[in-house]
Order: sequence, then structure tokens, then C-alpha cells
Amino acid sequence: MSPQKKPIDQQVIVVTGASSGIGLATAMRAAEQRAHVVLAARSEKTLAHVCAQLVADGLDASYVVADVASRRDVESIAAHTISRYGRIDTWVNNAGVSIYGRLDAVTEQDSRRLFDINFWGVVHGSLVALPHLVRSGGTLINLGSEVSEAVIPLQGMYSASKHAVKGFTDALRVEVEEVDKAPVTITLVQPTAVDTPYPQHAKNYMDKEPKLPSPRIDPQRVAEAILKAASAPKRAVKVGAMATVNTLMAKVAPAIGEKMSAKQFERQQYDEPPRDPQGTLDRPGEAGRIRGTGPSNGRAQASRTTAHR
Repeated sequence: MSPQKKPIDQQVIVVTGASSGIGLATAMRAAEQRAHVVLAARSEKTLAHVCAQLVADGLDASYVVADVASRRDVESIAAHTISRYGRIDTWVNNAGVSIYGRLDAVTEQDSRRLFDINFWGVVHGSLVALPHLVRSGGTLINLGSEVSEAVIPLQGMYSASKHAVKGFTDALRVEVEEVDKAPVTITLVQPTAVDTPYPQHAKNYMDKEPKLPSPRIDPQRVAEAILKAASAPKRAVKVGAMATVNTLMAKVAPAIGEKMSAKQFERQQYDEPPRDPQGTLDRPGEAGRIRGTGPSNGRAQASRTTAHR
């Protein structure tokens, strides 16, 4: 395991998928703790707005518009960061999207696009960041999920992509930390269901509005876990009690775990028509929200970033 890292207020931190949800919460919290932060996502208007807010508060933040499915775009994130700060201390591969629908209903094109973002985005970020992290003795943090080990119906391809993220991250850790003995920490963060706009950003093949089953944890808890891993070496972090329960069940009693998972089929839908079935699989979203939205009657509407701060 790598030695203790710099405190957050001395770090240069890159966060992908930083225009909403966990990524936005992490980037804002890092900036508020006086890190130098680079936000990356496809959503230029949101990134510009968030960075302007942070800079107006005397904090240091800049952004790069990038689709992590493109290696060239990811290289541009690193190039911007090195040009501005000369180093990278922590790189957070957070960008991801889901698809709601049975596996036999989702097109191959959409499934491949999901893997390009969720899996290849992590690969691109990891391999682009790694030489810089070796030089700085830094930290690579990849966002997996409880479904990196368990599964959930109606999000089968998302589950598969997060299994792939875990496999890649674990193999990379062995090569870099154990074989090369490089001064880099490679951490997999596995949250349970988180109250973010994730369901609204997903492409939706269902005839109802998607949701995440409860209990859902606050995205700030995941942001805190990410930043803790950035400053204190950690191999893997599970966030939320259900992440521990579900991954343990998948290992020790997989048949029971599958029966439990099947019960989530009906709990992933609101009783209303889809609001935006295309989601953000193929286009940027500009809502700029950390938390998700509830049913359309407004009982659980989310705050925007301005209200959060």
C-alpha cells in the first residue's frame, strides 16, 4: 500500500462526470476544502456555471468539456490539468450512465454506448492518468457499485459494466501496486443506491418513469468517502450498509442474493409515464443537480447546485 497522501488542500484533483450527482458533489466538496479541482463532463453550460460559482467564492476550479468514451477527450483533461498545475494528485473516474430495460429489449448499439462510457471511460481515465500519478505518488479512484458484485434486474448491462470496472481496477492494482511497487494507490469505491439524478439520466425502455429502490443514501456520503480515499490509502470502499449486505450475499449465498434482487424489479418504477426516455446516454444533460427528483407530484424535488451550496 502506498504511503500517506497529501491533505486535500494541497492536492490537484480531477473528477469526471462532474456536472451532476456524485461527481458534482465530490468536485464541489474538494474545492470547498481548498483543493485545485478540474471538473470534466459533456455538459458545458453546467460546468461553466459551477466553476464560476466556485471561483466567485475564492476557490480554484476549472473545467474541460469531454466525453470519457473518447480517449482523445480524456487526454485533453490531463493536458489541461498538467498545463495549469504541473501535476495530478488524484484522478476520480466517476462518469457513468445507466439503461433501464430488460436485456432482451435493449439494442446492441445502446449497450455498447453504455460500455463505452462506463467501462472504457474508466479504462481511458486510468491509463491516461497513471503516468502522472506515478510521478506525484497519487491516487486513482474508480467508481464501481454494489452491482460490481451483485446484480439488479432492468439494469443488467449497467451491472455488467460495473463488474467489468471492478475486474479492470483489481487487475490494474495488482500490476501497478504489487508488481511494479509504484507509489500509487488504486481504490474502488462501491456505493449502494444514491439519491442522484441517475434514474432521470438513464435511457429508459420501460413504460414507466425509472427510480432507484430505497434506501438511498445522500451523495455527500459518497463524496466524503472519495475524498477520504484521496488522502488516506484505501484498497476498496463500500458506501452504505446495503452495499456491504448485497455484495456479501452475492459472495456467500448467491442463489438467495438473486431472489432478493428479483424483488427489486417492481421497485424501480414510479407509477407514471416516462418523462425523458432518451436520457443522457447520447447527449449531455444540463440540469446541474446533485440530488435526484421524486415522483412528478413534486414530493421529493431536488435542489440545484446553488441551493445545495
